[in-house]
Amino acid sequence: MAGYRKLGRTSSQRKALIRNQVTALLHNGKIVTTETKAKEIRKVAEGLIAMAVRERDNFETVTVTAKVARKDKDGKRVKEVVDGKKVTVYDEVQKEIKKDNASRLHARRQMLKVLYPVKEVPKEAAGKKANAKQVDLVDKLFTEIAPKYADRNGGYTRIVKIGLRKGDAAMEVLLELV
Repeated sequence: MAGYRKLGRTSSQRKALIRNQVTALLHNGKIVTTETKAKEIRKVAEGLIAMAVRERDNFETVTVTAKVARKDKDGKRVKEVVDGKKVTVYDEVQKEIKKDNASRLHARRQMLKVLYPVKEVPKEAAGKKANAKQVDLVDKLFTEIAPKYADRNGGYTRIVKIGLRKGDAAMEVLLELV
């Protein structure tokens, strides 16, 4: 007996479908799909959430000195003339960054193997590609989702039956984060 459902697809199609659905679930918090797909997606999603819960506090805060270009009131870089050439002026700034420990970095890379990149367009800029922002789902897992489930031992998702789909009478369900 197989350890997973084949969902009537080839392995590459099945992997892409599951990755896509898991990404949508973690980005939106809930998705509507068929019951068999939901049960497969649940396995992968709960594994990612469990990994994030385990590694959520496994980092160090480090102070780093960085060079940042000085900008004027319009947001353009300030330039000075040095030896007949225009050169950008840089200031040194102290920044606090999170440095992942080895196991958290490994977990982050394992998550990136499953999750697709997500771009989000603000409602006021709908239809404009230039205003699309890249959403860091791995960071969302560590900062928003993992603290919510820190005191929970599994069972991070819920499957609620909606009813039969009109076209093919497949059982539709709502898969959501608890």
